[in-house]
Amino acid sequence: MSARLETKYLSLNLRNPLMASAGPLTGRPDTLHALEEAGVAAVVLPSLFEEQIEHDDIEAHRLFMYQTESFAESLSHLPEVGAYPTGPDEYLARLSAAKKSLGIPVIASLNGCTTGGWVRYAKMMQEAGADALELNIYMVADDECEPGAAVEERYIDLVTAVRETVTLPLAVKIGCQFSSLPNFVQQLVHAGADGLVLFNRYLEPDIDLDKLEVLPSLHLSQRHELRLPLRWIAILRDQTRASLAATSGIHTAADVIKALLVGADAAMMTSALLQSGPGLARKVLHELRSWLDEREYESVDQLRGSMSRKNCPDPGAFERANYMRALTSYTAEYRAP
Repeated sequence: MSARLETKYLSLNLRNPLMASAGPLTGRPDTLHALEEAGVAAVVLPSLFEEQIEHDDIEAHRLFMYQTESFAESLSHLPEVGAYPTGPDEYLARLSAAKKSLGIPVIASLNGCTTGGWVRYAKMMQEAGADALELNIYMVADDECEPGAAVEERYIDLVTAVRETVTLPLAVKIGCQFSSLPNFVQQLVHAGADGLVLFNRYLEPDIDLDKLEVLPSLHLSQRHELRLPLRWIAILRDQTRASLAATSGIHTAADVIKALLVGADAAMMTSALLQSGPGLARKVLHELRSWLDEREYESVDQLRGSMSRKNCPDPGAFERANYMRALTSYTAEYRAP
């Protein structure tokens, strides 16, 4: 009898642990259906960006104010700003259509750094049928007067505000640059997060030396980037009951297995699907099941967390001890004839 691949992420029952994270493939109806047919258990739609919300609000306000003081009658030409249908309605329409046409969970995503329109649009996403909501928080702490605790507090305030607005399962996608990640994760959970997505790949700018301009630079993930989520999921798994999803560096079945071993509930894939197409999911799931069957695992649940920090034969491998061991090993290999 083949191993059971079912898992649970947030409060969603998934047929397997492989999810398609936010990206171009989850933004189109045809590729969404191709992902579902290939076996992906859930999809995260591309993010609705804070800049989109702000732009639409500003443009609506500008339209409302245009020539309204030119003569008295013009004051009644347009509705009040609060009642004007601002916002990226197209995103909500795509979300609603995806939910109606797919048989797998559809997770909406918000990307930004302030509460702004997030609370309002989080509620709209819930009404549009989203099965869960992912807060893709992007903050660059660039103010020398703002202490680290204040940066964390901005995250907490945002999660709290959204949680007070929606009843959807709520995941928070964060970066790794926090002084005490386990403590911060517990604060997020206390604020209302049901799960964490580890880790956000912040886009780093480049410089055009000819034009002396700052350029956006996007590179697809590489497999070695999974090592950071592996370490922290292994450490966090024994300290929180929240769902944990691994993202960045998930390219093969081996990567999914490693994420499960350290305690991930789900593995999110984007770059590999972009490079190889949605059909890659079918190959990954086949290899995952074969690996489990060969080692006589009955289910993903039996595998999950068996190599977390607490369960690992050498817990120090996820901590400082591994740093010295890696350096010593590399130096010995370099000196070898």
